[in-house]
Amino acid sequence: MNAVVATLPANVTLTQRLSGLGTGQRMRLAIGAVIAVAIVIAGIVMGGSPDWRVLYANLADKDGGAIIAQLSQMNIPYKHADGGSAILVPADKVHDTRLRLASQGLPKGSVTGFEMMESNRFGMTQFQERLTFQRGLEGELTRSIQALSSVQSARVHLALPNQNGFFREQQKPSASVLVSLYPARSLDRAQIAGIVHLVASSVAELSPSAVSVLDDTGKLLSTPADGSGDARGVDAEQLQYTQNIEQSFTRRILDILEPIVGKGNARAQVTADIDFSQTESTSESHRPNQTPDSSAIRSQQLVETGAGAGGAAGPSGVPGAVTNQPPGNATAPINGPAQTLAAAGAAGVGGQGATGAAGKRESIINYEVDKTVRVVRGGTGQVRRLSAAVVVNHQAGKDADGKLTSVALTADQIEKMTALVRETIGFNKERGDSVNLMNAPFAIDKQVEEILPLWRQPEMQDLARSLAWPIGTVLLVALVLLGLVRPGLKAMARPVAHDAAAAGDGQGQEGGQLDALVADSTERPPLLAHSAQAVLPGPTEAELRLEGARKLARENPVAVANIVKGWMGSEAPA
Repeated sequence: MNAVVATLPANVTLTQRLSGLGTGQRMRLAIGAVIAVAIVIAGIVMGGSPDWRVLYANLADKDGGAIIAQLSQMNIPYKHADGGSAILVPADKVHDTRLRLASQGLPKGSVTGFEMMESNRFGMTQFQERLTFQRGLEGELTRSIQALSSVQSARVHLALPNQNGFFREQQKPSASVLVSLYPARSLDRAQIAGIVHLVASSVAELSPSAVSVLDDTGKLLSTPADGSGDARGVDAEQLQYTQNIEQSFTRRILDILEPIVGKGNARAQVTADIDFSQTESTSESHRPNQTPDSSAIRSQQLVETGAGAGGAAGPSGVPGAVTNQPPGNATAPINGPAQTLAAAGAAGVGGQGATGAAGKRESIINYEVDKTVRVVRGGTGQVRRLSAAVVVNHQAGKDADGKLTSVALTADQIEKMTALVRETIGFNKERGDSVNLMNAPFAIDKQVEEILPLWRQPEMQDLARSLAWPIGTVLLVALVLLGLVRPGLKAMARPVAHDAAAAGDGQGQEGGQLDALVADSTERPPLLAHSAQAVLPGPTEAELRLEGARKLARENPVAVANIVKGWMGSEAPA
């Protein structure tokens, strides 16, 4: 018989087995159970923790308190970050929470606009009303500027002088804007000009030149009112314009060459010398005098004089109605020769005038001078000179053995490509343009792909991070169970000697001999559960004792049966 079946006595309770353990064994068992339970609970809590996402950042204390109060009412978990200026919620509830808070008007923002006008107190002075209006206008402008995608926060200061009709010269308002940008973002010239005109258009009598825009580093972004610009005399718009011209010519060269040599086989750089000076010239020219008939009269003056024999001109003849008649119409042209007035006067009075009377008629005519005034203003941003440098890679070809190799371009091909580049950039020899095209092999760095081991690959690292906590929890629990709990359970599973002795009368000396044979727990295998079998090892001391027990069972089977029944908690047969 190679195996023996052993069962635990059913009449031994857990309390009796714990009391049978030593103090050290009971402490190890208790500590192991507590640690195992703590590890399991920690694994459940940490493994089931939500993924936190930022709900709102850079919140004012007032808005943060109102949002936390609403989150508590909605039973939504939250956490603080960045010193309380940021609130985090579970990732699956971010958008829903924002919409629900927005329906309640949160966050209101730390900037107050014209809503402060609604809380005007009775009895406010004119100065207080004007100051409240100014603060509300500053808040509204701040909100508008913060609506830009690159602006994180802004602050507006308005200097609104008190207008008084008794002053001959009224003071002009001014404004300053301080903007704080998001990291790695900037404002271009158009956006800065938009901020300046936004502020200038919102304040009466405010000129755009009186608006200053600064960033959080103290750098002046807007153009100074005096137009000083950069200390070197270089304007940022001029630099941007020059770069745009150079990039435009570079793209044109690549667009014309890459279809011929292949994409990536040509490199080009263009340097442009731009003239930003402003010139203005005025010229005045006069044409020769024209004939009187074709010239325009500017002014005309007619002078008539007459003189008598005594040196005085006047009417002559017998006084009366006849002599008072006006002289006849002149027959000579306006600019003709002078005609004496004697004949006219004599005819008017019937030939009774003085014969010595004489007169003259003068006409002065001023004609317009035919002149031309020409004013020419030279445009800014004229190209004074262009320099283009182009490098073309060798073409792919085959040698005599049929292997791929690089082949240089011929002189005719280089000349044709140079002509294409010249036509592309509008080459002008008179202004000193230059084009240099060179054919050379490109040095291509062959990047050796590093084969990462399996444990260093990003996918495997992500998988290991996701499985590290549950696997670690299981291992810790297993170690605790094997190191602390299992020895205690083994000690609890040992049979107690006095239980077998008290199984009933009739066992006598045979029961004591059987207990002595099998009581050594250090050399016999532990008892397993009901119906479990333990296979004894080879010829050892325990096997010799077991053989003695078998011999005793053959000689006195009744006593052995009573002992086994006592272990199983059953009564002996009558």
